[in-house]
Amino acid sequence: MRSVVLLLLGAHLAYAGTHTYQYFYTAASGLPNFPKFVAVGMVNGEQINYYDSSTMEAVVKADWVKGIVNPTEWKNIWLGSQQTYIEGVKIVMNRYNHSDVGVHTWQLMYGCELNDGTTQGYFQFGYDGEDFVSLDKNTVTWTAANPQAVITKHKWEANRAIAEQQKEYLENTCIEWVKKYVGYGKDTLERKVSPQVSLLQKDPSSPVTCHATGFYPSGVKISWMKNGQDHDEDVDLGELLPNEDGTFQK
Repeated sequence: MRSVVLLLLGAHLAYAGTHTYQYFYTAASGLPNFPKFVAVGMVNGEQINYYDSSTMEAVVKADWVKGIVNPTEWKNIWLGSQQTYIEGVKIVMNRYNHSDVGVHTWQLMYGCELNDGTTQGYFQFGYDGEDFVSLDKNTVTWTAANPQAVITKHKWEANRAIAEQQKEYLENTCIEWVKKYVGYGKDTLERKVSPQVSLLQKDPSSPVTCHATGFYPSGVKISWMKNGQDHDEDVDLGELLPNEDGTFQK
């Protein structure tokens, strides 16, 4: 039991100064009560907007975003592109010889990260929850995650402008939007909220669980310390989850 007390006193938390801007598109087949297309935007892990093909309306999901962008602009973008993704899930289903029976999804995740002057960006597609094809910004080519994606890779690489356009967006436009959002929402996005930490143990021989909740931003690093030293052995960091109030738990 003594080692448990040492670990309890050594719980250590540190914040990472990273800003992110991300979008998630999902086209679904075989879900009668679910929109065929959904788009969600996030800044620093906090949802800023939402759109789906059922309502065909873009909704602002964060108060501090109001006035920065006209939701109609988002709506027009997604109205113009949703059919491409809805048709895309059918195309990829054919690559796998999947029938219309069952649930299938075609997803795009893209975004960028700004961290103390350094930047990163990614643009990747997935099918049924698995990687499919992604952009390699360094070579301006596409990486196929499996044999079914090779056709898409060759098709897109035949038109190099597709990859160049996405590279330009990730390295310039996306970063500009990160800075713009952080500038407008500084009070919200750069706030620091310390977590409430609980240590749980069923009995003296069972593992100790640390639950941290209510913290912001999401980039909180949680580590164990024992006798003043980092303790990494047999440590499972768990999954980062959002809370309804915009904070996070882990």
